[in-house]
Amino acid sequence: MQRGATLLAALALAGCATLPPPEPGTLAGRMALQVDAYQDRPAQLLSASFDLRGNADRGELRLSTPLGTTLAAAFWGPGEARLVTPQGERRFDDLDTLSRDAFGESLPLRALPDWLNGRPWPGAAEPARPLQPGPGFVQLGWTIDLARFHTGQVLAWRAGPPGVRLRAQLEATP
Repeated sequence: MQRGATLLAALALAGCATLPPPEPGTLAGRMALQVDAYQDRPAQLLSASFDLRGNADRGELRLSTPLGTTLAAAFWGPGEARLVTPQGERRFDDLDTLSRDAFGESLPLRALPDWLNGRPWPGAAEPARPLQPGPGFVQLGWTIDLARFHTGQVLAWRAGPPGVRLRAQLEATP
């Protein structure tokens, strides 16, 4: 299915743009996203470097190859979300629609800045539940495992269907 292949195709067709070094306050590192096969959609796997800046209301997420070539950049603010890839720019009403188009599944991109900082997103309709056993929490149907947060690793998964797993390895920023 073409819908979820946008970022995977961007990997193969990435342009020459490179990312500047992350700014202070930016979360940066490596990210791996796996979406299980479901019905007529094949499984998807995306691995990229990332820079995440902002919060749930306004921010940007940039994905790049290990050499710094931009795969995609998502920008969001009140009432809008944009996805920029080497194939061009597309606009969406919100981040859920953007992530559904890019990955074939709605991902909690608004919660990601808080989750990668090791805390629940305060904008969720229901409070997070503590993860038992171990450090972490459950929020928005996702389990956020912080057992290795001290080493910069955050694991998040949703049982599905389809199952979705996100692994982030954070790096120190200047």
